[in-house]
Amino acid sequence: MLRRNIGRRMDRRVFLAASASSLLVASRGWSSDEVVRKNLSLGANPFTLGVASGDPTATGLVIWTRLAPKPTEGGGMPSDAVAVRWEVADDESFKKIVRQGEGVASPTLAHSVHIEVEGLQPNRWYFYRFAVGSDVSPVGRARTMPADGSSPERLRFAFASCQHWEAGYFTAYEHMAKSDLDLIFHLGDYIYEGPGRKGVRTHTGSTEIKTLLDYRNRHAQYKTDSFLQSVHAKCPWMVTWDDHEVDNNYAGEISEEENVDPRDFLVRRAAAYQAYYEHMPLRHDTIPSGPGMKLYRRVRFGNLAEFSLLDTRQYRSDQPFGDGLKPLNKSTIDPMATMLGSDQERWLFAGLEVSQCRWNVLAQQVMMAHVDFSPGKGEAFSMDQWPGYSVARRRVLEFIAQKQIANPIVLTGDIHSNWCNDLLVDFDDKEAKPVASEFVGTSITSGGDGGKLKFPEKMILDQNPFVKFQNSKRGYVECTVTPKQWRSDYQMVDFVTKPGAPLKTIASFVVEAGTAGVNRA
Repeated sequence: MLRRNIGRRMDRRVFLAASASSLLVASRGWSSDEVVRKNLSLGANPFTLGVASGDPTATGLVIWTRLAPKPTEGGGMPSDAVAVRWEVADDESFKKIVRQGEGVASPTLAHSVHIEVEGLQPNRWYFYRFAVGSDVSPVGRARTMPADGSSPERLRFAFASCQHWEAGYFTAYEHMAKSDLDLIFHLGDYIYEGPGRKGVRTHTGSTEIKTLLDYRNRHAQYKTDSFLQSVHAKCPWMVTWDDHEVDNNYAGEISEEENVDPRDFLVRRAAAYQAYYEHMPLRHDTIPSGPGMKLYRRVRFGNLAEFSLLDTRQYRSDQPFGDGLKPLNKSTIDPMATMLGSDQERWLFAGLEVSQCRWNVLAQQVMMAHVDFSPGKGEAFSMDQWPGYSVARRRVLEFIAQKQIANPIVLTGDIHSNWCNDLLVDFDDKEAKPVASEFVGTSITSGGDGGKLKFPEKMILDQNPFVKFQNSKRGYVECTVTPKQWRSDYQMVDFVTKPGAPLKTIASFVVEAGTAGVNRA
């Protein structure tokens, strides 16, 4: 849909007006003058949404839960703050408790609990749980990262994105939970904001969600999935969002829908951001302030790998030429157009330049490769992806090349299909050598069973010689990283519109340390 190009940068007055209109907190989510009820008996299971951990360091991590006896009806909790006990142990039977305490589940943050556990040993697995009254949560499993400067021999993780509830069952997560993983990265579209419609499963709510209660109920509905709960309890998650956590293909303060006042949209965005925080294992320093929420951050696995999680939605300028698949135009080479915003881009460059890690990874949302989707002499590039922001992309890739950043890898979601790409500073130069490698994961369910490519694979490969692989089934990517090699295994399920699909490895690619570019394993 064509939209007004309301401007590249958010007007500060618009942002402040939206902040004043939103019902958000800029504190730890509860006030010291709140009455906190202890040993509360709720009469129903308050842990319907399971448990999760995230944002690990060498000495700590976040553990999360939300009290919600009636998860899709606003939670079903009293209006009081509630004391929640928590424990972290060396063993699953909790005979050796190493940390414990009490947190507060406040109605201000939907009775969610984010505990930042510190004082743990590096490179260790732990178990955790919560309790309210006589009710005890499921047990979660989490780990700390290897100590900074240490030299781990292996990291194994998975990344996923795009899990539309209505489109299918989360069977891929059933398989992922059985894998021996250190970390899981979710690269966006954790929920979908659209109205309920007939599918394999149906969203609660008959209209597109826009209010804080709407977003809370939608997140809660997704969190009731048993496979999603099991994989959250398996190991720490690092999460970032894309567009559907708020509104399809939004850009900064600009809605997908035509002629929406930015102030109104920012009020909606503020509600969506708060609900996102409430349902994710995030640290307190990410609590939203009005319609703003700083989500970009890093995680380091010893000196083996450093991951920079990016936010390509909140700070971007509007998609050029009305979005969609279009030929290149003057807007796509606008030097003022931004995908990351100036602050995040400087943060990214500063971190990459000083990194001492063997592998340096950008975990982000939209495809970076300059893929032409049009056969023959015509051109069609995605204006929502990095080709629509070509100057900004070139700055990133030129920086990587000029600073000789060690073994750069880009991880991507969004597109509901698998891709494997070499990344070039100049994609028009047929002799250019890769400066980085991009692995693109398909969806967990979005798009249904998949399998039929929207664009013929041969045409894509012929038009884009830097593309090494494309597939449109469902699943995730599992990565094994050693000091000498990066390996990405593309894991696929044949169907999601009914349960029970087996898991297949459909392709594997490697990058050898010291040599940019992907090769089939």
